Amino acid sequence: MTTNEQYDSIIKICTDIYTKKMKDYGTAWRILRPTSLTDQIYIKAQRIRSIEEKGMSKIEDDIRSEFIGIVNYCIMGIIQLELGPSDEALDHDKALELYTRYFQEAKSLMEKKNHDYDEAWRSMRVSSYTDLILMKINRTKQIEDNKGKTIISEGIDANYYDMINYSVFGLIKLEFGE
Repeated sequence: MTTNEQYDSIIKICTDIYTKKMKDYGTAWRILRPTSLTDQIYIKAQRIRSIEEKGMSKIEDDIRSEFIGIVNYCIMGIIQLELGPSDEALDHDKALELYTRYFQEAKSLMEKKNHDYDEAWRSMRVSSYTDLILMKINRTKQIEDNKGKTIISEGIDANYYDMINYSVFGLIKLEFGE
């Protein structure tokens, strides 16, 4: 399979989880500020790192499900950056439309970077994606602490997009192997 085909396969997996959770919980996440979503992403990435270092977990969710969670929380974060937090639910069709749009934007970014970097991510370890996600979280937190202002760096959304793509790379390696 090509990278694009593998990426599309991961989109289907993540979208399926997002859709099922939306049926269970609605869009309750709409109340969260982007900073809270960043913290949720941190929890998932830190758990992946803990499992990688300890070699085992004591609860059911595995590394794969945590990467899916990072993807979905990052997309929710991008949606929240656009719409702002709200006590009101978001129509499910609109929530899925925004989710799909931002996931496609992440894929488009991956295609551009993949061209320039010549698929270097394929030679990386999954644990490196975890570390890069944790670094991006720290960068995002710093930007959030600076009220979204940067001097030379990309913004919060760019970090969310990168975390989506690092998570997708991890999922591709977990789903399809090296």
